[in-house]
Amino acid sequence: MSQSSLPADSRSSAPIDLRLVRKLFAAPERVIESDFLRREVAGRMHERLALVRIAPRRVLDAGCGEGADLSALQGSFAEAQVLGVDASPAMLAAACHRQAAARSTLGRALARWLPAKAGAAIGPNADLLCGDFGQLPLAVNTLDLVWSNLALHWHPQPDRVFAEWRRVLRVDGLLMFSCFGPDTFKELRAAFATVDEAPHALPFVDMHDLGDMLVNVGFSTPVMDMETITVTYESVEKLMADVRAWGGNPLATRRRGLLGRARWRRVVQALELERSRRADGRFPLSFEIIYGHAFRPVPRTTAAGETIVRLDLHPKRR
Repeated sequence: MSQSSLPADSRSSAPIDLRLVRKLFAAPERVIESDFLRREVAGRMHERLALVRIAPRRVLDAGCGEGADLSALQGSFAEAQVLGVDASPAMLAAACHRQAAARSTLGRALARWLPAKAGAAIGPNADLLCGDFGQLPLAVNTLDLVWSNLALHWHPQPDRVFAEWRRVLRVDGLLMFSCFGPDTFKELRAAFATVDEAPHALPFVDMHDLGDMLVNVGFSTPVMDMETITVTYESVEKLMADVRAWGGNPLATRRRGLLGRARWRRVVQALELERSRRADGRFPLSFEIIYGHAFRPVPRTTAAGETIVRLDLHPKRR
């Protein structure tokens, strides 16, 4: 996908450099510092998923990262085949290591109770694919559940991603995802706005626009909601380290070069002003978390564009 093909004024697009995204996530040891929020959001997604009656046979974790969600999905759907896809080979390597460690730990714990053959099959064992979750190497109508935790906002065209996820879902298949909304990093945006107008963070898509995209690509009655989670820090240095751990700024239009000492000091002063408004004296950083789920409906037209009419035939009464 070339950056020149992206419409600059579209609500469904942002000038994100996918190559830079992959580079930013090529160091799992750095990204792991921000995993606390992914785990929190994953837990809240599972609470929502528990309210939906579904028994999937094939599950995809789109943007699986180091694989923390894979074991939870396997725990929820023990009979399902679980797939994980991520664009970073390093993150997938970390996911493989996590699965091997989990199998080893569980195997040792159960070895004394189970026969050797039974124990060998126990533990996480998801299939992993390296690639763009907006261009999946999967056939049409392949999956029953697509799960994506805090990954969608790193793609330049979420509308195309939704269309791809709908393509691989079976009829009545479920999409469940979370992503960042526009108020994420609002304190940081305000601080940088005191020194220049360059974009220092992604222009995250609004919840209502995401809902419109889902409908436009053919999902039925999407359910959208959001919440704000505020994380506080003892220092600006730690706050910025976590922002970089979240992936930094992969915009093709980002500012090149350093700010300089005087401008950086103004940014810090703006952040200190936010801190002064808090009773705990810590630096706040807001995350707007958007949750969405939707089903792939029964098709109303054939591939040739012909309308499908379904008749409910009732037996004749005698």
